[in-house]
Amino acid sequence: MAHKQKDTYFIITYRDPVSEKQVSIKAGTVADSTLGLSFIAVSDFVFQQNALVVNPQEEDMKRRFEDVKTLHLSIYTVLSIEEVGAQHTGLRFKKDKSRLLVLPGSSAPAHGD
Repeated sequence: MAHKQKDTYFIITYRDPVSEKQVSIKAGTVADSTLGLSFIAVSDFVFQQNALVVNPQEEDMKRRFEDVKTLHLSIYTVLSIEEVGAQHTGLRFKKDKSRLLVLPGSSAPAHGD
């Protein structure tokens, strides 16, 4: 599902599992995936409209994602997520685990003895 370019959007750079190349895509929404904790959901793809110069890579991406509603990416393939635009508010995930507190002590099982 392609949309007009918005004021604020995300540039997601990831390693494509099919072509094994580095790919960048613009999207309006990045969120938790329903597939589990190790995936993100990318939707509301953004493509340049009425450009004077045609970018062949962007045209290929536009054709590839024209009927895709949501792209679920493994966090292990994502290289970076950049938020671009004057009205950006930051990226927040519903199941964010970054505020976990690790208590001191040995939580790993003892090996050997």
